[in-house]
Amino acid sequence: MTATDAKKWFRVHRRAADPRLRLVCFPHAGGTAQLFHGWSALLPADVEVLAVRYPGRQDRLAEACIEDMATLADTIEDALRPWLDRPLALFGHSMGACVAYEVALRLEARGIVPEHLLVSAREAPQWDEHSALHDADDEALITHVRHLGDLHSEAYDIPELRELLLPALRSDYRLIEGYHPPHPAPVKTPITAYIGQDDTSCVLDGVLAWSGLTTPGSFELCPFPGDHFYLVAREAEVLADVAARLARACGAGQV
Repeated sequence: MTATDAKKWFRVHRRAADPRLRLVCFPHAGGTAQLFHGWSALLPADVEVLAVRYPGRQDRLAEACIEDMATLADTIEDALRPWLDRPLALFGHSMGACVAYEVALRLEARGIVPEHLLVSAREAPQWDEHSALHDADDEALITHVRHLGDLHSEAYDIPELRELLLPALRSDYRLIEGYHPPHPAPVKTPITAYIGQDDTSCVLDGVLAWSGLTTPGSFELCPFPGDHFYLVAREAEVLADVAARLARACGAGQV
């Protein structure tokens, strides 16, 4: 992958010329890098935010979506190579939590252990869940998304926007619903699992199952008030917690 090709995968938010750490952020199914646009302002200045830009949406609308987890994780890990000169932490929301985990596995296979894996609003990969919403009709899929929480769901009421948004949403659901690793491997990095206390899409035992994918004593659960998209309404609180965990991971008082 060329440097130009790698850059299209990330929207980079930088406040310091020489960042100490990079936080790579992975959106949810149907989501975009826009979810993380305000994060750099709420994190320490020397934390650089790389928001992943999946194909098939926004300024990558003309590109085909990726519907296979291994292909997506391989491609993102490859695209990260120009940014491996600083420590990394990974944050993934919903589908993005599983993508972040798979990228962490690939980085560790190359000898690069992320400082922290932060997973949000998603059960662990080994939690047995079989659904086929990607095969549902448009109205059923949109109804499901609206049930998760009100995050720009009004866009589906506009026919022109619905036509643009639905292909990426359906492709992402095809990817995550086809992701069933029978024996997911543990990572060396600590894992923190964030969850909205009113998120009916996540079974608590399934979220706690992330503890089996890191070393003993290296898992924490961190609940916040709210639904599947709690991190929007609670952004400042969530990022204060993220910043504190990154600081501890780096062994310093401030990241």
